[in-house]
Amino acid sequence: MNSSHVKIGYARTSTTEQNLEAQVSVLRAAGCGMIRTEQKSGASLDGRPELKTILDFIHPGETLVVTRIDRLARSLGDLQTIVTRLKSKGAHLAATEQPVDTSTATGKAFFDMLGVFAEFETNLRRERQAEGIAAARERGVYRGRVPRIDMAAIQARLAEGQSPTRIARDMGISRGTVYKAKAGPVS
Repeated sequence: MNSSHVKIGYARTSTTEQNLEAQVSVLRAAGCGMIRTEQKSGASLDGRPELKTILDFIHPGETLVVTRIDRLARSLGDLQTIVTRLKSKGAHLAATEQPVDTSTATGKAFFDMLGVFAEFETNLRRERQAEGIAAARERGVYRGRVPRIDMAAIQARLAEGQSPTRIARDMGISRGTVYKAKAGPVS
């Protein structure tokens, strides 16, 4: 791992039920002077303010350190976006549990391979999930998730003469949802 410059650690779990402490301990042992943590899904770069802060303020020569690259992102595209941003600032990426260090040619190559496998794994998981849902539908046991919006309540409020804007505001939903309820039968 690039050992000559400032190291900024980033630890992430997908849910608040998961413990960040093991990652934080490894990052401290790797020499990270600052560690940012968050408990958010890695499926997207959106909604991850701690990672955004690191990417906005990292300086040339500094290294973003994670325990594994899947703590950073779940898709090759997102990983490449992160590395491109780091590279544009003259910074690097390193992982403590994988031979990833974008300050070296070998580390860059390994990073690219891991990214491809991470995206492949995610795509396989989605395919298996879709196959499972299709099989459950065929057996008649899958009904989809329970709707979170009560369309009958929307239709009742419309029947009372309330405006779509007011209903949307009061119920915390979009006006499009109100118009959908107005156009269709109760499901």
